[in-house]
Amino acid sequence: MDNTSEETYEAVVVGGGAAGLAGALTLVRARRSVLVLDSGSPRNAPAARMHGYLGHDGESPAELLAKGRAEVAGYGGVIRPGTAIAADRLADGGFRVRCGDGSTVRAGRLLVATGLVDELPEVPGLRARWGRDVLHCPYCHGWEVGEEPVAVLADGPLAVHQARLWRQWSRRTVLLAHTWKLGEEDRELLSALGIEVVEGEVTGLAVEDDRLTGVTVAGGAVVACAALVVAPRFTARSGVLTSLGLSAVEVERDGRVIGTCVASDPDTGASALPGVWLAGNVTAPMEKVAGAAAQGVRAAAALHADLIEEEGRRALEAYRAGARRAEG
Repeated sequence: MDNTSEETYEAVVVGGGAAGLAGALTLVRARRSVLVLDSGSPRNAPAARMHGYLGHDGESPAELLAKGRAEVAGYGGVIRPGTAIAADRLADGGFRVRCGDGSTVRAGRLLVATGLVDELPEVPGLRARWGRDVLHCPYCHGWEVGEEPVAVLADGPLAVHQARLWRQWSRRTVLLAHTWKLGEEDRELLSALGIEVVEGEVTGLAVEDDRLTGVTVAGGAVVACAALVVAPRFTARSGVLTSLGLSAVEVERDGRVIGTCVASDPDTGASALPGVWLAGNVTAPMEKVAGAAAQGVRAAAALHADLIEEEGRRALEAYRAGARRAEG
């Protein structure tokens, strides 16, 4: 049974990262009532700095989000700490969002920007250094590595591509064969590029003064490096969407599954369920911060246009009903 005393917003944004806040800002500036549910667990929280975002290069992710929350609140948007765990479609076409603390809120439309979780290879000590000197994106961190030695952990076919990519930033790039069997053609290409291949499974990290200095391989040898590159599995945070019947699908690259996402229209972010839009890494796992924010803006604009269409239909129905009564 619907509880009409619940807080009701024209749009509820699930996720308080760059995509969610950019979408929320667009909507509050369109004079919509907006609630942002922010679980406080952004994907890039371990990183001290973000890069490649024009006008914000070198800024901390936390600082960007703090600015974004203040901007949304400045236009009347509501930011609420909390984790949305599920949502229900209501008879009127809106939604009820259920939160982890037992509270609920009603929404005319949903913008879901819950992001993803990076699942890392099983190497002792890896998670503790993730986003610091255990990395995956050269566009985010390559400049900072400079000419320091870089090691690439091979646990799939993308490793050769990663090694070739990181070589642009460090000519002292090494590929750690780890658990992956390299083909002869790949070995020849790496040799031609001056990228050394080190055999043996990686068993741990060497750290001094809270800085990565190398990795240990089976047998005890240490391979010096200032950064270790890995290929995480990108797993969409899709719980709210799954509860609405929107399932995550596998994402492939070069014939290998690299993670999951929930599909949406690439231009508008519209999902397969009317009234629900997606933005950021939950639907585009390879997107960076700037791209995720841009997706949030586009999705919010499409959501706003949908509300305008609904308002127009309702106004026309009421107008015609009034005209019929007047004629009768």
